[in-house]
Amino acid sequence: MQLNILARMENNISRTIKCSKPPYLKKGDTIMIVAPAGFVADSTELDSGIALAKSWGLEVVLGKHVFSKHNHFAGTDEERLHDMQLALDDKHIKAIWCSRGGYGTVRIIDQIDCTAFEKNPKWVVGFSDITTLHSHIHNLGIATIHATMPGGIHSATNETKQTLYKALFGYDYGFEIPSNPLNKKGRTKGVLIGGNLSIINSMIGSNSQINTYGKILFIEEVGEDLYRVDRMMYSVKRSGLLKNLKGLIVGDFSYDSEKNTLFGGSHREIILNAVKEYNYPVIFDFPAGHSKDNRTLIFGKEIKIEGNDATSKISY
Repeated sequence: MQLNILARMENNISRTIKCSKPPYLKKGDTIMIVAPAGFVADSTELDSGIALAKSWGLEVVLGKHVFSKHNHFAGTDEERLHDMQLALDDKHIKAIWCSRGGYGTVRIIDQIDCTAFEKNPKWVVGFSDITTLHSHIHNLGIATIHATMPGGIHSATNETKQTLYKALFGYDYGFEIPSNPLNKKGRTKGVLIGGNLSIINSMIGSNSQINTYGKILFIEEVGEDLYRVDRMMYSVKRSGLLKNLKGLIVGDFSYDSEKNTLFGGSHREIILNAVKEYNYPVIFDFPAGHSKDNRTLIFGKEIKIEGNDATSKISY
């Protein structure tokens, strides 16, 4: 499997990957909650997410080790891999909803066998550390869903929950948000990919490295000092991942503003500086990331961007 993915990356280095969409969900379908990264602090943490899925008419099953704990992780690498592999292979599971992020998916990604998954794809849903799965699966040519996870449902906005429902069940939707003065205005269209900036950066040079050629890239981040954001943006840039984009969407970037005053500017200035020589639209302050308003994005699906001084529109 590893050789197959590496060969695909070499073949696709100068062209976009066409992603196929897994079947949309319908009432009565079964989804599985798995924990590929950090541990779930309390069994009640998932209750709101389970209740929401059931209110949509879905059956919910839990991975055997979803409540396990091994140091930082939701069980050992072998236990987390077992649940993820089972969810990918089981034809009765129509979507995989990751319980939370944190850290740990990269420790099992190279042991995952996607043979059955490629023949019978299903939606993989999550964000943050789950960016590892988004990037890896994108290289297989399969779409995924960047969205809040069960542990975040109790505090999620209505828009967060509604966009997740629409993405899973195949309803069209779009976004219209106020334009930030630092936006680079324009129109474009392309396949959307991306996720957490730290994880995108950490995938560079691996067989899970994100393919950005001709794409629209979404990035978000939490808890990183601005000098680290600057370092990651330059690392991503030096790897060629910013050069051939069709557009850039910047989600929530949460950091201690007072602590970071000495760096100068903000994450927006850092990002603009990294892409200043490229001629594509840049949209800031998109409501997605580590915040209560974490609206759902479908990675691997084409979107359109239209931005002016007043509003920025993003539509599938």
